Amino acid sequence: MAPRNRLAHLGIVFGIGVGLGAGCGGKDAAATDAPDGTDGRSVDAPDFGDPLAGRGNVELVQGGLMFTEGPQWREAEGDLVFSDIPASTIYRYQPGGTPVVLVNPSNNANGLAVDGSGALVAAEHGMRRVSRAGATVAGMFEGKRLNSPNDVIVADDGTIYFTDPPYGITEAQSELLFSGVFRVAPDGTLTAELRGALASRPNGVGLSPDGGILYTVDTVDGNLYRYPIQLGGALGPRSMLAATSGNPDGLAVDIAGNIFVTTRTGVEVFSPLGARWGVIPVPMQPANCAFGDPDHKTLYITARTAVYRVRLEHAGLPRR
Repeated sequence: MAPRNRLAHLGIVFGIGVGLGAGCGGKDAAATDAPDGTDGRSVDAPDFGDPLAGRGNVELVQGGLMFTEGPQWREAEGDLVFSDIPASTIYRYQPGGTPVVLVNPSNNANGLAVDGSGALVAAEHGMRRVSRAGATVAGMFEGKRLNSPNDVIVADDGTIYFTDPPYGITEAQSELLFSGVFRVAPDGTLTAELRGALASRPNGVGLSPDGGILYTVDTVDGNLYRYPIQLGGALGPRSMLAATSGNPDGLAVDIAGNIFVTTRTGVEVFSPLGARWGVIPVPMQPANCAFGDPDHKTLYITARTAVYRVRLEHAGLPRR
């Protein structure tokens, strides 16, 4: 199935066409042409220029937690869900309120996503699986247990992509001989799209506005990567898009195709062509981020023992 326009899927429509250039001119990293001649943005996606222009202050949503991850805005419920991995808890937060427990125990859930029916999809360290509404979607591959699924996202056609580094297990518990990027087809077929070295750490995942590119980061080598999504959902050859400042973890994408990556310096922002716009400093090193609120203009950031938020001028793509 061909990738769908995620902007149209969200009901975000613009009256004029725009070019595909990132417009990053004088920024601190040179743009890199995408290998296939496209940058992953829909032709409906606007080019707003600097995505950090006019941003608000970083504000605390909740502190006093253990290790937060997996932020995910749920459109139907009007809330943000996020994980506290060591506490084996998933919280829900409605803007203006206080986070409350949604799921406990969560099997040490890390990354979260929502499928087309609104069901919660979770990458669970404790059960070494990806689940949907509590039922196993993927747990074994070629007769061996997965490592510890880390981050997950659902495409518009129902395809699930997730990363599987061995963060949540010991070396003795490892059964696979690689750290992978996996795809679960709508019919349930599980495919390893990347069989990386066991020492590598594929981590955060995200999709471009047109649904034609999957982004991942590797926490060990510090790079942001892109994969073209082929017909049927399989991934094409991986290529490096940008080098981060180090320790990249999670990521989110805005409607112009800019990629927001949590790193050792905060939330670094890159254009669809790999140019670095700048960084949003965060009081604690962030682990993941996601766009939320009804207008999708709030970036929620999970950072160690706390959750933060920052308002931006332009909307992001809520993760699916």
